[in-house]
Amino acid sequence: MKTKEIREKNDEALEHELRDRQKHLFDLRSQAVTEKLEDPSQLLKVRRDIARMKTILRQRQIEQERKGDNGSAAKKTEKQTEPRTAKRTMKKTVKKKTTRKREKKAPVAE
Repeated sequence: MKTKEIREKNDEALEHELRDRQKHLFDLRSQAVTEKLEDPSQLLKVRRDIARMKTILRQRQIEQERKGDNGSAAKKTEKQTEPRTAKRTMKKTVKKKTTRKREKKAPVAE
């Protein structure tokens, strides 16, 4: 199934198709175990179709979230950056301490 065909379907039809593909993949796997699988490349094709469907569903979900609440998205990004800055300041203070120790040792060596 092509990406263009998947994008043309609505969410409900896409979810139904996804469930069918997942069942089909299960059947193919069971056939592979019992060595009755005629075309092993079908496994790969079905897995890729499932991945395409999930990707498009997720893209639609993200798009709806962005349309629904723009303000909370900005708050989430602020929360994510706070711990990173804290880590950076901690690294800087650790570096300063090590340089002070070196400075103290230097006069003793002379």
